[in-house]
Amino acid sequence: MRALVQRVSRASVSVGDEEVGSIGSGLVVFLAVGEGDDEEAARYLVDKIVNLRIFNNNEGKFQSSALELGAELLLVS
Repeated sequence: MRALVQRVSRASVSVGDEEVGSIGSGLVVFLAVGEGDDEEAARYLVDKIVNLRIFNNNEGKFQSSALELGAELLLVS
């Protein structure tokens, strides 16, 4: 299981002419799941992603996580 994570101010996913998902400030996660990946691996990866300290705090330092801020997530498989 692999994930590519991008911090965004807004994002959307379209299929053809139809928008199928969108978020404001948060994380876009491009996820690849392989044969043999299990629920335990998925839970571990989710925990790591939502707790990444990649958002600025009040001092401008990267010390806040998506979970702490209640940021939105857009998952693209």
